[in-house]
Amino acid sequence: MEIKDIKTFGALKKAGYKSKSIKEELRDNLIEKIKQKETTFEGVFGYENTVIPELERAILSRHNINLLGLRGQAKTRLARLMMNLLDAYIPVVEGSEINDDPFNPISRHAKELIKEKGDATPIFWLHKSERFAEKLATPDVTVADIIGDVDPIKAANLKLSYADDRVIHYGMIPRANRCIFVINELPDLQARIQVALFNILQEGDIQIRGFKLRLPLDIQFVFTANPEDYTNRGSIVTPLKDRLGSQILTHYPADIETARQITEQEARLVESQKKMIKVPDMARDLLEQIVFEARRNDYIDAKSGVSARLSITALENLLSTAERRALISGDKITTVRLGDFMGIIPSITGKIELVYEGEQEGAVAVANTIIGEAVKSLFVEFFPKIEKLQKQDADSPYDDLVSWFFNQKEGLELLDDLRDKEYKQVLESISPLDDLIGAYQPKLSHQDTYFVKEFVLWALVEYKLLSKNRFSKGLQFKDPYGSFISGI
Repeated sequence: MEIKDIKTFGALKKAGYKSKSIKEELRDNLIEKIKQKETTFEGVFGYENTVIPELERAILSRHNINLLGLRGQAKTRLARLMMNLLDAYIPVVEGSEINDDPFNPISRHAKELIKEKGDATPIFWLHKSERFAEKLATPDVTVADIIGDVDPIKAANLKLSYADDRVIHYGMIPRANRCIFVINELPDLQARIQVALFNILQEGDIQIRGFKLRLPLDIQFVFTANPEDYTNRGSIVTPLKDRLGSQILTHYPADIETARQITEQEARLVESQKKMIKVPDMARDLLEQIVFEARRNDYIDAKSGVSARLSITALENLLSTAERRALISGDKITTVRLGDFMGIIPSITGKIELVYEGEQEGAVAVANTIIGEAVKSLFVEFFPKIEKLQKQDADSPYDDLVSWFFNQKEGLELLDDLRDKEYKQVLESISPLDDLIGAYQPKLSHQDTYFVKEFVLWALVEYKLLSKNRFSKGLQFKDPYGSFISGI
C-alpha cells in the first residue's frame, strides 16, 4: 500500500506511522545520508571541509541557523538544499491552514475536527517541495506579514466577534509550520519585527492583536545575513542572535580550481555558444584570477565583498563577445581572445563597490586595472618572472621579443573584428613569440597557442616592457621607448 493512499487518521495509525518534529526529521535523514556516504549538499563547492561540516553539526544539534557571509557565498543555496533532507511526504489534517500534524494538532480547526471525527478525520499528504518558505527581509515587512493579523472580512463572513480567535489570519511563519522557513538579509528586517521573532524561536508563543496564542510551531529557521560591519542598513538585535543555535560563517573559494567549478556550473550558456566558441584553459583561469584580484584591490570595498556572480556573468559576457565578433567576421567557429576580455567590463563595474579613491579613478579604469593585475599574477605561473630591477648586461628571455617591437616603428595592431585566420597571421608574424612559448610552454595545443601569444604581449605591457594603446577598432602594441630614441 502506497503511503499516499492513506486518507484518514485511523488508517494512518493502523499503518504504524510515527510523527516527529522537522528538526528530528532533518537530523535522522542527515544521519542516514552520512552513513551511506552520500553528498549532503550537492552542487556546493569549496565548503567540503569548512561550512558543510558546521552546517551538518548544527542540523544534528537541532539548531536554528544563521548563515553569515558576504554577497555571492551560496547562503541561500545552502538553505534551499536543506529541503533534500526532508521526508518525501508528511500527513496533514485536511483543511488546516498551518499544516497541522494529526498526532499533534495545534490549531483550533484541527483540534475540533479530530474531536468530532476521530479516526475518520481526513488527511492529505504534503510533499517536501511544498515545505520550504522564503522571505526577503525588507524595511516594509510588517508583523502582520510574518505573524498574522485580525481579518475583518473573515469576521463579517463568519459573523464572529473580534474576541473570537477564528478571525485571525495567519502570517507566513505560522503557515510554514513543519517547514523550513528562511529569512534572507536578516539585518534589513526592522528591529521591532526581529523582536516579534523572540517568542516564536524560544517558547512557541505568538501574539496577534491582543490574542495570546500558545502555538508550539514546529519550524526549522534559517537566516542569512551579511556581516554587521558591512551593512549600513541595520543589524541583528542581540537577543535574537542569542536565540539562534548556530551561526555559520561562509567564505569565497580559496583557489582558482574551485572557483572555476562554481562558474562553469552556474553560467547560463547557450548550447550554440558552447559549440561555436572554444575557451582555452588559461582564459578560464584568467577570468577567475580577475575576481581574486578584485577581492584584494585597494580601490574596492573589501567589506562589501566581490560576489561569485561576477565571474559567472563575466563568462557569459566573454562568450557573447566572442560570438558577436565571429558573427560579424563570418567565422563559424572561433576561440576566445584576450581582447575579448574588454567585453566583461560591464560585468565588473556593476558588481563592485568602490571606496572613495576608486570613485575618483572611475569604475571602468578600476576594471581595466584589475584585468591587468590578473594577467600579471597569472603570467608568473607559466613564464619566468620579470624582475623590476635587473643588471644592465643581464640576459632576459624576453630580450628578442622586445627587440622585435623596437624594430617595428609602427607597432603591431590587433583589430577587434579580425577573422580568425587574419588574427593568427598577425601573431605568427612575431617570430620571437614562437621561440618563447616553445621554450616554456611546449605542450600547448595549437589552438590555445594564439591566446597565450596575446597573453604574453599583455603581460609585457603590465611589466612596462611594451606599451598598449586602445583605439576605436582594436589594440596597438609598441615598444614604449622606440619612438623617443628614433625621434618619431
